[in-house]
Formats: sequence, structure tokens, C-alpha cells
Amino acid sequence: MDIETKIDLIKKPPTEEILTEEELRELLQTNEHPGHYQGFEISGMLHLGNFVLSGFKINDFLKAGIRCQAYMADWHSFINDKFGGDWNKILAASKYYAEAFKFFCPGVQIVVGSEMYHNNDEFWRNLVKFSKHMTLSRTLRCLTIMGRSENEKLDLAQYFYPPMQAVDIHQIGADMPHGGMDQRKAHILAREVFPKMGWKKPVAVHHRLLMGIAEPVRLKAKDKLEEVIASKMSKSKPWTAIFIHDTEKQIQEKLRKAWCPEKAVEGNPIIEIVKHVIFHEKTVFTIERPSKFGGTIQFQNPEELAKTYTEGKLHPQDLKNAVAKELAKILEPIRRHFETDKEAKKQLEVFKTAEITR
Repeated sequence: MDIETKIDLIKKPPTEEILTEEELRELLQTNEHPGHYQGFEISGMLHLGNFVLSGFKINDFLKAGIRCQAYMADWHSFINDKFGGDWNKILAASKYYAEAFKFFCPGVQIVVGSEMYHNNDEFWRNLVKFSKHMTLSRTLRCLTIMGRSENEKLDLAQYFYPPMQAVDIHQIGADMPHGGMDQRKAHILAREVFPKMGWKKPVAVHHRLLMGIAEPVRLKAKDKLEEVIASKMSKSKPWTAIFIHDTEKQIQEKLRKAWCPEKAVEGNPIIEIVKHVIFHEKTVFTIERPSKFGGTIQFQNPEELAKTYTEGKLHPQDLKNAVAKELAKILEPIRRHFETDKEAKKQLEVFKTAEITR
């Protein structure tokens, strides 16, 4: 595959930013199969935002010949108080995450944080050396990567999170750290400090954060990204999320209540789902309607849909019904895998038990 085709795959939506495209081209010219990594905190059930969008991009990278790694960040999850800091539950839940990514992204390598750190003196030496290049104020500015802010009362371990994540990139051998836009600050930290450590500056790839289906959060913050993070689909706010195990009926019921203002495209989560989930998998999006309401209509791209919706020629409920149908098709193989595969079913049940008892 030629370099321009690889770059097109890497840039394909939902990619929102590459730091930088010039460095990416240089990387691909010198390394046919560069290493990638995306880290995942182990917490709630997987959904469209943290799993499907990430999985889409990992699959794009795999097609481009990138060596992809899904990092089960168990120690980071412990530091960030996931599952109430219960280590055994975090380990149990990480197996559910690993099973899901192995199925959805064939070819991805699963890396477990606690296994990578075990008896690894080099990592801990590098962590201390890396931290020598950081001030406390620099650390505070990175706390959004773990959903925290400098105004919160934090324990000391939580301040270790940003440098640990940055050193993970080097330890795992990732030329291309990847994540949602909420991970941008960690990757910029790595890009700033790595040259001071004599390490090669990584090429960071960030994909769009999928909005939750509730009304978006409006903040008076100067940083637009903070508003985007506050409005993202979240397992901690289950009413905003479409989970990978939801049935078509459950998806329909959630979308019926979803925020989808008539004629409004900006900040509309249903339009976002069509653009970044459905059109990633389909070249044509079909909405079936009774003839008295305009009949079946097809869209070749998100721009056509946005124009028709803005003009008031498409009712929100017709849009929601079609989106629910398409999402059910996309999620059905994943849901079936966890229902029929013996090991996957076991991991899901263990995960659910950990969730219920946390």
C-alpha cells in the first residue's frame, strides 16, 4: 500500500487531529509498520464512544499496516479510583475489555499495564527521569486526561498519572499514540519531553469524542475542549450512552428520549452518530418513511443529511428510527459474540458481577 493511501486511512473520520501530518508522512517513509497504542481505563460497560469509535480507528490503522496495541491500563484505573479502587474487580473487568477488542479489531495486540510494569526497573527509572522535566503546574494542566481538574481534592498517586501515561508510550514502543481528543494533553506532554530524554517525538492521532445523547453541556469556559469533554458519551452517565450490548429495542427507547432539536445540526448527537458511526461503515444511509411523510430517502454523505435536516425536510423521529436500526446492525455481531462464545460470555458475566458489587 502506498503512503498516501495509508495517510488517507489514518485521516479518515472520526480522526480530528494529527500532530503532525508532516511527521506522519516522514514516519511512514522510514518505517513501513510503525507501532501504535491506545490506552483504556477499565471501568464501566463499553459503548459507542469508548469502544466503537476507537475500534473503527484501530481497524483503519490495521488496514494501513500499523502494528496496533490496545493497552489495558489497570494501574491507571486503580489510581483513578475505578471500581472503587478494587484491584481484583479491575483485573476481572480488563479481561472483558480485552475480549471485546480482540473480537472487534482482529490483529490488535492486547497489552496489560500490570504485566508490562512487572519487574520492569527500566520503566520506573524512566518515570522518575521523565518527571524531572515536569513542574507541578504542568502536571495540573494534564489532569483532564483522567477526567479530573486541579480544583478537585486529589491524592498524591493521581498526580503520577500524566507522566505514567507519557512513559507508557515509550515503553510500549508506540510511534503513534492514539486516543480521543481528551487525551491530547498527555500526548503533547510526551511530544514536549521525549526529545529532552533523547527519545523520538511521537506522532499523535486524536479522534473525535462522540457526544452523549443527552442535551450537551454548556460551560462558560474559554477552552472549547472542556465543553466537548463534559458532553461526551460516558459510561458514568448511562442515560447518555448506547452500550455495545443494547438490543435494537433498547436503542430505540434510548433514542426516543435523545436530544435531537428540529432543524439543528450543531450540537445534535444523533447527527453526530450518523456522521461518525454510520457513515464510517456505509456509503448510503437510508431513512424509510411512509409515502404521506415524503417516502424513503437516501443520503450519500453527512453533508446531504445535514442540509436536508436543517431545511426541516426530515423529522427528528424519522431520523432516530433509522439511526436505531443501523446501530443495531453494527452492534449485533458484537452482542452475538458475547452471547454465544463460551469464553466471551464468561468474561461478560464476571464483569457484570464486578459492576453490580462495586
